[in-house]
Amino acid sequence: MKKIAFGLFAAFLFAVLSSAVSWAQDAPKLYPETENPEYEFVDASAFPVYGKVFAETSDRYTRFPEYLHGKIREDLWDLGCNSAGIYVRFRTNSRSLRVRWESLNNFGMNHMTAEGVRGVDFYALTDKGWRSVCGIQPRSREVNDCQVVKNMDGQMREYMVYLSLYDGVKSLAIGIEKGATIEGPKEVSPVDKKPVVMYGSSILQGGCASRPGMAFTAIIGRNLNREVINLGFSGNARLDPEIAELMIKVKDPGVFVMDNVPNCTLAQINEREEKFFHILRDNCPDVPIIFVENPTFTDLWLDLKSQKEIAAKNAAHRAIYEKLKKEGQKNIYYVYGDKLNGIDGEGSVDGAHFTDVGMMRYAEILQPVIKKALKKNK
Repeated sequence: MKKIAFGLFAAFLFAVLSSAVSWAQDAPKLYPETENPEYEFVDASAFPVYGKVFAETSDRYTRFPEYLHGKIREDLWDLGCNSAGIYVRFRTNSRSLRVRWESLNNFGMNHMTAEGVRGVDFYALTDKGWRSVCGIQPRSREVNDCQVVKNMDGQMREYMVYLSLYDGVKSLAIGIEKGATIEGPKEVSPVDKKPVVMYGSSILQGGCASRPGMAFTAIIGRNLNREVINLGFSGNARLDPEIAELMIKVKDPGVFVMDNVPNCTLAQINEREEKFFHILRDNCPDVPIIFVENPTFTDLWLDLKSQKEIAAKNAAHRAIYEKLKKEGQKNIYYVYGDKLNGIDGEGSVDGAHFTDVGMMRYAEILQPVIKKALKKNK
């Protein structure tokens, strides 16, 4: 009996190891530059980068300026090193494109694709606006070198590359066929004047979009043809005054969005939110400010305790907005959370964080409010 059991185990182990070897052989091959003599790689530092408060930061693809290091909470600083919302623009006539990038932390999440967490995402500009080309999966824990698209017609095209949502990017290079032309963008799109500055939680940072271009901040940016600065900090949108002070340093902001309720306690909303608002308003008196409620999580119809807690936080959020209106504050807007993720419960991966469906629904609700607010800020 023991011999039979051992034999079965050995057969099982052999099958598993054989499967692993087969997978390794079939896995996409990574191509160092020496194995790609038909390509040349151009460091993306040659091209403009967008989605940042300051062009100059401690690293090119990080969201925080160096002066904040040691002045803000460590968790907040680490999240600021994520490249959420940052994108690079260029144009080329290469018939084939590759991309090479190195992640900062090689971070992973169980409920979000590796492509969304630490991949990159390519779009091309058409006469009808931006169109998806390909999201690129990370295939290595070190330097990734992947094919983006090939067999193109050789036209000069404008491209946009969204960077990782929940990891940082240490380096980025674009691979083109030898002899092709690559240069900075000719078209200013998305428009970089009066950017939309959005502050919020993990959902705003991009959790859990399948790829970087499907974060709702990116969707809104493409739909409105407007630069969006993503200041989403997973679990850490707690109304730190340093973030408000950072937001007011954006050059000629178009609108501020306060989407902080999911990460705040009721006490934090009551104690900090009005002060946070006044940092924005007192320094940028003509810039519209949008208050956004906590979305209705999909399990709230059953979880009565969480239902009560979120209702109380939303009520406090609304009360501050109403108080400010009564005091004569103008150019402020309010977005209710009950339909931000639809009403069927199908827009979330885990009850709270959005799938691509949820991201698109959120954009559909918030986008008209942002568009209206931008028209008021001329």
